[in-house]
Amino acid sequence: MTHATGRPDAMAPATALRAPAPGWAIEADVVVVGSGVAGLTVALRCAAAGARVTVVTKARLDDGSTRWAQGGIAAALGEGDTPEQHLDDTLVAGAGLCDERAVRTLVTEGPDAVRRLIATGARFDADDDTGEILLTREGGHHRRRIAHAGGDATGAEISRALVEAVRAAGIDTVENALVLDLLGDGSGRAAGVTLHVMGEGRRDGVGAVRAGAVVLATGGMGQIFSATTNPAVSTGDGVALALRAGAEVSDLEFVQFHPTVLWLGPEAEGQQPLVSEAVRGEGAHLVDADGVRFMQGQHELAELAPRDIVAKGIMRRMRERGAEHMYLDARHFGARMWERRFPTILAACRAHGIDPVTEPIPVAPAAHYASGGVRTDLHGRTTVPGLYACGEVACTGVHGANRLASNSLLEGLVFAERIAEDITAGAEGAAGAAGAEGAEGAEGGEGAEDPARPGPDEGVRPDEGAPAGPPLLASEARYEIQHIMTHGAGVLRSAESLARAADRLERVHDDAAAQLRRDGKTAEPGVETWEATNLHLVARVLVAAALRREETRGCHWREDRPARDDTAWRRHLLVTLRPDGALDVRATDSEAFPPPTTPRAETESRP
Repeated sequence: MTHATGRPDAMAPATALRAPAPGWAIEADVVVVGSGVAGLTVALRCAAAGARVTVVTKARLDDGSTRWAQGGIAAALGEGDTPEQHLDDTLVAGAGLCDERAVRTLVTEGPDAVRRLIATGARFDADDDTGEILLTREGGHHRRRIAHAGGDATGAEISRALVEAVRAAGIDTVENALVLDLLGDGSGRAAGVTLHVMGEGRRDGVGAVRAGAVVLATGGMGQIFSATTNPAVSTGDGVALALRAGAEVSDLEFVQFHPTVLWLGPEAEGQQPLVSEAVRGEGAHLVDADGVRFMQGQHELAELAPRDIVAKGIMRRMRERGAEHMYLDARHFGARMWERRFPTILAACRAHGIDPVTEPIPVAPAAHYASGGVRTDLHGRTTVPGLYACGEVACTGVHGANRLASNSLLEGLVFAERIAEDITAGAEGAAGAAGAEGAEGAEGGEGAEDPARPGPDEGVRPDEGAPAGPPLLASEARYEIQHIMTHGAGVLRSAESLARAADRLERVHDDAAAQLRRDGKTAEPGVETWEATNLHLVARVLVAAALRREETRGCHWREDRPARDDTAWRRHLLVTLRPDGALDVRATDSEAFPPPTTPRAETESRP
């Protein structure tokens, strides 16, 4: 599957990250950025169809967010359960903003996708006698439909199985690599990515992977906040790359804060231990310091209400009591159940001096999951031809304003398979005709060599200096951004807090830009400065969308606009980045996404 393209260049040079020119290059049909359930599933399916695939991942193959998933993967696998029931629960959790076509795709294709995952080698917990997969409940689900592995180590098992399969298939992988920007073919199509490899030998420093299809599966952006369940690598790199390439992002204001994250003190920062929703699914109770179950009466499902409702319930009780956290009480489980069903959580709690067998667990909400992301259609296509997205980096329309528990792994799995099918369906299906027929600048037809492009074993002659463009932010800006976002755009938001956050984010950029104008200097290109710059861009988009959405819906909670307003706001916000660095923020006409190829709606410019 070879697709000739014109000579690749940065897709959006006016906004591209400052970086040295690529010093090496490799060729592929498909480059997948990310190695969680979404990325590795795309890679395996494309490779099985005969495509040359290169997987680029920021750390090791098994170091992404998938590995940290505890609860499980949701699918209608149990007796009496149906995709229609799963659809209903998902739509309720999404608070009126789910794309029903996307949800129906998820729930109908999900069960077979899970079975194929099992065939790939994933081992889920099963009944010792019958061999049937054991299922549990989580928040927002009216039935037991969560398949789990290792008790509370589902993500680790899925990651293990997929990594082993990728290695067995001999798929090319580039580890310890931060993706920088998209390459284009001169006609507006994606033609690969630039990346920086923290390694040794030929693949060291800035290089390029050239491919006719680019798949973003980079995970989340939890590191935009001071406390998160996300690993340190989750810095919004995929969303930032897509924005710089001209793609639309949507629903970024809907960041889900997981209700029950182990509270480690008011100064705790970075990745925090998650206490899975499955603990509540098995009967744990949320209580205050007096042992009162405060979620009863707030929702028919009490502690198993959708996550936004539980997070709000915890925050309200904390404010009422002047407390920094609430408690999750599962002492009635007993030692045996804790050890067999939740060994990972038990160990994490004990490592921090808390024994759930004998005492309640202190918990508080923390940033967990981005329901929005790079906007796609039902085949994972973005608004940039040849660029796909799946998993947490994408906005398929499945999650709406609030993700239903354990739908994330399933979404990554189902839409990854759809992307692979689209890419490998033929020249027309591959990245929306990612082949060179009609691609501006292609020379010599299918498979022809471009004399300006080196082969996979040749180096690319670096240009002098780094490209002009916006300044890079110093590495310490990361902590300032996290503080700004936690206090201005966290669980509780208001016009005042968001405007203050927008102001402070603008000052962070303006200070760096002033230094560039004054001294001709910017922060040195490197992983930490690129990450800080990506976080800043994603933060700006989130705050702009949160300011624009003047209501409370799902996991977007505006204290100054506490009511849900379906008349004005049952619609999506689409954001693009202009070449001058300004944001275009616009609303759709309804809760339905327009097709990615339709002309843009009337825009509103936001600096």
